[in-house]
Amino acid sequence: MTEVNNSDELFADVNGITLCYQTFGDPKGKPLLLIMGLATQMIHWDPRFCQKLVDQGYWVIRFDNRDIGKSTILHDQKKPTFFSVAANQFFGKKLHVPYNLHTMASDAVALLDHLNISTCHLVGVSMGGMIAQCVAIDYASRVASLTSIMSTTGDRALPKAKNAVILKILQPPPKETQAFLRYSLKLWKMLHGKHFKFDKQKISQLLQHARERSFNPDGVWRQTCAILASPDRTQALHYVKVPSLVIHGDADPLVPVECGIATAAALQNSELMIIKGMGHTLPEEAWDQMINGIVKLAN
Repeated sequence: MTEVNNSDELFADVNGITLCYQTFGDPKGKPLLLIMGLATQMIHWDPRFCQKLVDQGYWVIRFDNRDIGKSTILHDQKKPTFFSVAANQFFGKKLHVPYNLHTMASDAVALLDHLNISTCHLVGVSMGGMIAQCVAIDYASRVASLTSIMSTTGDRALPKAKNAVILKILQPPPKETQAFLRYSLKLWKMLHGKHFKFDKQKISQLLQHARERSFNPDGVWRQTCAILASPDRTQALHYVKVPSLVIHGDADPLVPVECGIATAAALQNSELMIIKGMGHTLPEEAWDQMINGIVKLAN
């Protein structure tokens, strides 16, 4: 195993905002862009996960999406009200949002432009998987392969999380630091599930680091609304021809496994990897299985 040569946190002024990003490995390697999910920062891509990809010959880039981490926080943008979201979900009324998933996809491509990357391998998790799908739909020539992890197509007819899980996710987080960390740890444990070991100390440290880097509940709500306001991608995914891998846990409490199955079915050139016992996190015990799938796909 080689040692990762990771960069400091860097910044790119792209697409009318500033994105914070970091690279791992040799820039001469095959570029691979990691896209993180809702309410999570680039640091949620574990450096050891990145190292495993570097060891396979990739130049790995991770970044903070807009409205999270050290990327631009859109304080001047109004956040949709809870009632407007409810009207959208229950009555199909249009949800007016400052940006949607396709906007976030254009952010990712603008970062590739900044790095002079013409084509790259995409790996996205949860909302990041949705963004990666949008990149493959909107910018097909820029994508060498697509890996969508514990994500979905946006089809509202697909199974949803149980109400108890949804209510927990939508609950406003406490502002006081220690209360926030207790809340976040409990939420993370629920999403992780019971099959794989839950490393309380490691996750607590990660949550502490994330809390120190950025605390922006309004941005998380805008990201949530970006998901809700984006159209169903099922038909558009039929035209995506790049090699694709869909990874999903069969115990995902937030995005049911049927959503992953539907994503794989929508893509023409896809493989489906269902990981037994995996919830809505990236358990270390499953890293090698995931990375072997990504490497097989990308070669």
